[in-house]
Parts: sequence; C-alpha cells; structure tokens
Amino acid sequence: MRLALRQPRSAAGDLARAMADLRADLATARAGGADLLLLPELYFPGYNVADMAGGALDATSPLWSDLSSAVRQAGVALVFGHAEAEREAEAEGGRLYNSATVLSPHGLPLARYRKVQLYGPREAALFTPGDRLVTFDLMGRRAGLLICYDVEFADHLRTLARAGVDLVLVPTANMMPYTTVADHLVPAHAAAFGLTIAYANLCGVEGDLTYAGGSVVAGPDGAVVAKAGQGPALLIVDLPDPLPAAARPTFACDLRPAGV
Repeated sequence: MRLALRQPRSAAGDLARAMADLRADLATARAGGADLLLLPELYFPGYNVADMAGGALDATSPLWSDLSSAVRQAGVALVFGHAEAEREAEAEGGRLYNSATVLSPHGLPLARYRKVQLYGPREAALFTPGDRLVTFDLMGRRAGLLICYDVEFADHLRTLARAGVDLVLVPTANMMPYTTVADHLVPAHAAAFGLTIAYANLCGVEGDLTYAGGSVVAGPDGAVVAKAGQGPALLIVDLPDPLPAAARPTFACDLRPAGV
C-alpha cells in the first residue's frame, strides 16, 4: 500500500479553503500513485477554532457529498479528522465528537472513530469522549484508527494488535513542546506491538498554539520510514508489509499483571 500523508497548516475555520486544499492533495496523491491520503486531527474545521460546533459535520452536511465526490474522482481513499455533531440530539443539548472518518476510493464510508482520550480541559469541555476502538479492512490489510493523545497509551495499541490490526492511522494536532511523541513514542509503540503507525500532524501557528509538525511513518520494527520537518509537507511512502505471524512481538498477549 502506498500512503500519502499531508502535514498542512490548520484550516482555522475556513472550510472552503480546507476543501480546496484537500482536492489538490488528492490529485497529488493520485499522481504519486498513492492508495490512501491521511490528514490531521480536526482538519475540518481546525483544531484551535473558537466556533467548533459551527464547523462540525453531520450526516446532512453538504460537505459530505463534496468529499465523497472528490475522493471518487481521485480514486484515492481518505482518512481525515473532523468535528462530528449529532444534530438529532440538539433538543437535549447535542453532542460534539472529535472524530476521524475513512472513505473508500469510491467515496463510501468505511469507518468512523471517536477520540477516546480527550486531551486537556479544552477538549473535555468541547467534546464527548468515544467509548470504543475501531478496526476495518483496507486494501487487504487490517487497520485501526486512533487520534492524537490516544496513540500515547500502550493499552490501545495492545488492544488493536490483539484484534489483528497491522496498520494504525493517526490524525493528530500535537503541539510544541511535545516533539517526543513523534520522535520516540510512535516508533517505540510500532516496534513493541509489530505495527505500522502513520501519524499525521499539523504545522504552523493557530491562535496561541504552535504545532510540532514532525509527522512520521514508523514500520513494525520501529524504523522510521518517512518523517516531515516542521513546515508544510506531503509525504508519499510505500508502507512496509505486515510482519509474518512468527515474527510478531508477543507483548500484546504476554503481559502478566503484578502488584507492587
């Protein structure tokens, strides 16, 4: 599988610009022979926007048909982060989720995941946490989704590995000074559980946040396959093959709980 990973500046609430950039990135991904384009956390409407609910997507959002059409025309699968609104629940105050959606190369929904590990008081105030991990089949591979802070918890990687996942796709909006996540933690988790992990971050400044960039693809041996710097980037990389069963690490099933 060939992956295109985009590290952009935040849309900062400009959905029309984000959609135009996405179309251009899909065209570039197709020209580069990519099967899949991975975008960061809250690509729509942006991570640090004042009106998160106003830029959220739901099943009735016109943007969904635009996304489906763009993906279908490019023939490239898409994974993107977005705010997700449950409009039918508005009478009860509504719910907002920090979500990631997968569209097939035909523009059809394959999976949607709601972030479990909300980061900090702002996310906790804005979003309802998800309560389950998600796996799905993608071009002959078993894949899973995590969002940003989720990937820092080994238990979630262990759960996905035990479910047969060999590829974890991670939209993120990691900010400075937390460069250790992409530099060390993602490759370490990839090696510990025998997974390929693709981690797509934002870059630049949005309000009072400076994003760390450093988007990375780490193979199942922990080796860094590709890594971005701190500016805008589009990486196109052939993903490593899954490890043979006999070569996979056994951390996912070997843990023996022990007291102190």
